[in-house]
Amino acid sequence: MKGFFSLFVFLVILGSVQGDLKLGFYKSSCPKAEKIVQDYVNQHIPNAPSLAAALIRMHFHDCFVRGCDGSVLLNFTSSSGNQTEKTAPPNLTVRGFDFIDRLKSLLEAECPGIVSCADIVALAARDSIVVTGGPSWKVPTGRRDGVISVASEALADIPAPFDNITTLIQNFANKSLDIKDLVLLSGAHTIGISLCTSFSNRLYNFTGVGDQDPTLDSEYAANLKSRKCRTQNDNTTIVEMDPGSRTTFDLSYYSLLLKRRGLFESDSALTRDSNTLALINQLLQGSLQNFFSEFAMSMEKMGRIEVKTGTSGEIRKNCAVVNS
Repeated sequence: MKGFFSLFVFLVILGSVQGDLKLGFYKSSCPKAEKIVQDYVNQHIPNAPSLAAALIRMHFHDCFVRGCDGSVLLNFTSSSGNQTEKTAPPNLTVRGFDFIDRLKSLLEAECPGIVSCADIVALAARDSIVVTGGPSWKVPTGRRDGVISVASEALADIPAPFDNITTLIQNFANKSLDIKDLVLLSGAHTIGISLCTSFSNRLYNFTGVGDQDPTLDSEYAANLKSRKCRTQNDNTTIVEMDPGSRTTFDLSYYSLLLKRRGLFESDSALTRDSNTLALINQLLQGSLQNFFSEFAMSMEKMGRIEVKTGTSGEIRKNCAVVNS
């Protein structure tokens, strides 16, 4: 009996440390928290719809490194000794940090020290996609902010635009996400934009001998070279991932994949595996609402990756720096 009691106490303590996410976590501690985020998003995203893609990308990049703990938001400080995730190549083009900072200021004014930066990122990502006409999904809250952010981990853990299918599947499996999640979460590229540098090797130097990626549709490649990425080293021109439909959250991204018009090697890779290709075809044969529902489930799953809850981590006062 004594052993059972000790185990019970241990489990209670473990539970208080780990805690869990739940819908309406701030219902009593900061009742207006979610509405403050939603109202601010509804006010500003319609004027800058490309920011919706930036915020969902930020959420993705945050969750893939040390879990969804706001570590992507931390600035480098000389006292930490490490370059932070923000400085890693995959995050140099992440936008929206100022947007999160403004939301944090509003929430600190309402409820000081209550709402985590990690939850703000998760809520803002969902609300920004909804306001642009995309799917909604449940965002249980209660995440706490991490205090460690290391650039090398971001480089190692965040899927890259040049990854092949084997690497992509492994990267997702490392975060307890399966191939269905891989295909569905890639669907967020329906509203994304990219710099030429993320794929220009496919146009100008695919295998190192000045050649073009043979898996890329030749007409599409010619169009990109003549109208967008006129040189291999163009690092300023922006290209739509889903041409003609980049402000609409729809299935056209998947249609383009089957036409060999996926912008990244990682997009194209989804069509060269029988299992991922079958999932793409299933989505295209289904309704838009079905895609929205499936996408929502994968986003909910992603939003729970390695979260810190209970007494883990902290609630940052400023999203860019750990509390002193």
